[in-house]
Amino acid sequence: MLLTRYGFREWMIITLAAAIPAAAGVFFGWWWLTALAVVVWTALASFFRDPLGRRPATADERDLVSPADGLVSAVLEVPEHIATGGPATIVRIYLSVFDVHINRMPCGCEVLGTVHTPGKYLDVRIEESAKVNESMVTRLRSAGGVLLGIKQISGKVARHIVCPVAAGQRFARGERFGMIKFGSTTELVVPTGELEKVCVSRGDRVKGGVTVLARLKRI
Repeated sequence: MLLTRYGFREWMIITLAAAIPAAAGVFFGWWWLTALAVVVWTALASFFRDPLGRRPATADERDLVSPADGLVSAVLEVPEHIATGGPATIVRIYLSVFDVHINRMPCGCEVLGTVHTPGKYLDVRIEESAKVNESMVTRLRSAGGVLLGIKQISGKVARHIVCPVAAGQRFARGERFGMIKFGSTTELVVPTGELEKVCVSRGDRVKGGVTVLARLKRI
């Protein structure tokens, strides 16, 4: 288990802030204060954890793995989406503050670009938040030319989307590409016409880079 580089600033601040009461506890013999500082540091730093050794659940490149850890909060179809240029199926994942917040690519792909949309910061447990909150859509093209996307959505607490990608970059299936800091929502957007099947349902727990959310008809 590592701490992600995307949270370097935050976990350094957490470490420095925790070091002061921890040192004071040692100096004055207030061991309860030292213990409390360690517990608080562990709780906050764990948000930026980056699990090692994750592998897709299947070897079939048509299988799109989850871009995030969390709970499937919706599976729906829309007539038009900016990522696909047409009808799309969306698998929406709710991330609580206890989930790993690293985002991963669903398949081997090339980044076509990103679209940032300013918006509100409603609680992500409210369905409307997925439509009106600040968001970042990363448009992708698979090796076989299928257009798809990942949408990162801010929440009431999560107000910092990290997406340091650029057009032309290539990623492997399950590779890290960013995160959203604190509770949030991530969506996998797939063109409905290219979809063979959706492999999850609302209420399922999924693991980023591992759980298969959907299967394409072609790579």
